[in-house]
Amino acid sequence: MAAGARPPLALLLPLFVTFFFSSPSSASAADTLAANSSLSDGQTLVSATGVFELGFFTPVSSTARFLGIWYMGLAPQTVVWVANREAPINATTASLAINGTGSLVLADASSGQVFWSSNVSGTGAAAGPVAAQLLDSGNFVLQGAGGAVLWQSFDYPSDTLLPGMKLGWDLTTGLNRYLTTWRSPGDPSPGDYTFGFDLRGVPEGFIRRDDDTTPVYRNGPWNGLQFSGEPEMEPNNSNFLFQFVDNASDVYYTFLVDNSSGGVVSRFVLNQSSVQRYVCPEGGQGWSLYWSLPRDQCDNYGHCGDFGVCDTSSGSPACACVHGFTPASPRDWELRDSSAGCRRVTPLNCTGDGFLQLRGVKLPDTTNATEDAAITVDRCRQRCLANCSCLAYAASNIKGGDSGCIIWSSLLIDIRHFSSGGQDLYVRLAASDLPSNGDGSRKKNIVVAVLVSLSAILLFGFGGFFIWIKFFRNKGRFQSAQRFNSFDSTVPLAPVQVQDRSKGKEDEAGQNSDLNVTLFDMDAIAFSTDNFSAWNKLGEGGFGPVYKGHLEGGQTVAVKRLSKYSTQGLSEFKNEVMLIAKLQHVNLVRLLGCCVHGEERILVYEYMENKSLDNFIFDKNRSSQLHWSKRFDIILGIARGLLYLHQDSRYKVIHRDLKAGNILLDKDMNPKISDFGVARIFGDDTDSRTRKVVGTYGYMSPEYAMDGVFSVKSDVFSFGVLVLEIISGRKNRGMYSSGEQTSLLSQAWKLWREGNALALLDEAVARAGAHRSSEVLRCVQVALLCVQERPDDRPHMAAVFLALGNPGAVLPQPRHPGYCTATDRGSASTDGEWSSTCTVNDVTVTIVEGR
Repeated sequence: MAAGARPPLALLLPLFVTFFFSSPSSASAADTLAANSSLSDGQTLVSATGVFELGFFTPVSSTARFLGIWYMGLAPQTVVWVANREAPINATTASLAINGTGSLVLADASSGQVFWSSNVSGTGAAAGPVAAQLLDSGNFVLQGAGGAVLWQSFDYPSDTLLPGMKLGWDLTTGLNRYLTTWRSPGDPSPGDYTFGFDLRGVPEGFIRRDDDTTPVYRNGPWNGLQFSGEPEMEPNNSNFLFQFVDNASDVYYTFLVDNSSGGVVSRFVLNQSSVQRYVCPEGGQGWSLYWSLPRDQCDNYGHCGDFGVCDTSSGSPACACVHGFTPASPRDWELRDSSAGCRRVTPLNCTGDGFLQLRGVKLPDTTNATEDAAITVDRCRQRCLANCSCLAYAASNIKGGDSGCIIWSSLLIDIRHFSSGGQDLYVRLAASDLPSNGDGSRKKNIVVAVLVSLSAILLFGFGGFFIWIKFFRNKGRFQSAQRFNSFDSTVPLAPVQVQDRSKGKEDEAGQNSDLNVTLFDMDAIAFSTDNFSAWNKLGEGGFGPVYKGHLEGGQTVAVKRLSKYSTQGLSEFKNEVMLIAKLQHVNLVRLLGCCVHGEERILVYEYMENKSLDNFIFDKNRSSQLHWSKRFDIILGIARGLLYLHQDSRYKVIHRDLKAGNILLDKDMNPKISDFGVARIFGDDTDSRTRKVVGTYGYMSPEYAMDGVFSVKSDVFSFGVLVLEIISGRKNRGMYSSGEQTSLLSQAWKLWREGNALALLDEAVARAGAHRSSEVLRCVQVALLCVQERPDDRPHMAAVFLALGNPGAVLPQPRHPGYCTATDRGSASTDGEWSSTCTVNDVTVTIVEGR
């Protein structure tokens, strides 16, 4: 049973980790707090055999004191429960005691201020003497006469689930036990994410963000062996026993540990993390990641929309429609935005419908489904056929053979296919959409056979290619970090010469050149990021997650790790290393080195304290930190960096993915262009055409998005979009104005023509009032000149930079801006100008078009 990536989440992940060690000897400290005593700061309770300790602690990077429970003797300190999460103590005069009504109370001994209480009713004192005991399970129990449990910490989890704890509901009392993340490593107050069970329909576990009604992750209904979305929960696991209870009085999940063979210590944590898996090191030194969810993009709730199926094993794209369905928005689907889902090809007619069998899938969201555990699957099918509203059915229990029934009468969402595991789902289709043999098994077998054959051919082909690379072309190429194990693993390796063999049109020099690129040892990278820990994750992009790291010399770095599921690959990684090593400018992020280790591809950059620009301009709470003068400085800095790429560097470079997320800000909010994975080098001004369109839809120029034609003017278009976003604080995506969907570009164009361009300014900036209207208008005009439809009409970056920095410059009037699509370009407006709309989103895409 198991919360991220990538993505990546960004992403929160529940981390299932195990640590092996021998049980310590019995502790001499007391494990019980009597009714007539107190526990002061500096004193602790220790469980009978010394597994857990309860006392006061101070989190890392904090000065506040909290009462908590942690594993005794393990470093670093691993806290599993906190009492006063929302009431930090700023002194050492607090103590824990049992008051006259039988409640545990954490209060300041001098002022009497109460920081936390168990709030037990008066029955405790009436029942006789009470005491609180810390058990070896990690449970802190308040007991009455005869050992009656009046209160226990296991009923009020923090971010950690321990063996024997219940995650779920006590239906008799209405108690809901769920996990909540810490706000940060130094702040145990409740964070933004929770993990618990939803009792609507068929019970399922959900990770949710407090400010968003859409779940982050769903584990699927329990099928008798495991949760439908977690086939890793092996029912015959030798170390763990997973249990799910669903009856009239309780709905909860718990797990137990088999300690008969050496002692396994396990904890389940809801945490901020990426998709990571680690094995336990020999000797059991340190926590080892055993299990992690979400695993990949298919675990992001509803990633493929209604009636879409996500499958990472099938390559890219991961989303496909269920047979008998077609993308609801084909254009968005081509651009890897499947959020609109799929629509039915042929409407159901109730009387002649049949069922398509989907094998090995995570069952759809059961929030609105119904369950009858007492009937057979055959009876379930008959019941679904007799109900014209029934859209799908599945067995509710697959233990010892299929039985029980789950019926869906609403849209099917959040389905994923597993290469192994999962269960069968039967989707209702019109008779004309059913495969020829009813369940499609013959057709599926043929497809599977073809795919297996092709996979085998590709596997052998790639295997041979990489063997050839390794043994015959290793000189001058990337050197594996494994070759340098003789170096201290905490120190970056000495620079290693890496040869650049790019030639022809994409290399202005027309000849090979050598580069000095520092290669880091993988152990050094892992050490610097604390094994890519959850708390060091800075974010996630198309390349993969980015972590904060600390080198041995004290230098802080940003570590960019190529994700297994990244839309970018080895060629983009290599391209970025080669390009950025050649480019040095104050407004370009600086590459410090890289790491190539087995399948790992890692880039090490200078650390940017304020992360990316989009974290500020699109956040209502943080946008006020960017007053106009700072926004203008950022615009100038980006223009300066882009001018260097296009004109002043040794190579003419087209970035091809200029966007707010790829503009990083240092501690002084100076902008630096980053992410050169898809950049291209050119030796002249000739346009180029590609069959592989890469970049972020919404920033791409029309000629590039539609025809694959790109030049320096493509970057100029992206810069114009970026400037409008900085000015307005809005993303260039669909907006609604007067009932019609428009884009930021069309909105800016409309306001400009009406002479009201200042209305585009971000409200946070406008309220501050410290802006020059003429400067804002000049930036809007320059931006509109950059996003003009015809590339020839757009200025070069040299002219753009001159216009921005010269208040007296005379600028031409902009023409109609270009849009990413031309859905409405079939008619002209009354003034002779073409009207068009723009449908955009905020995802990095890769498109291969047959032109």
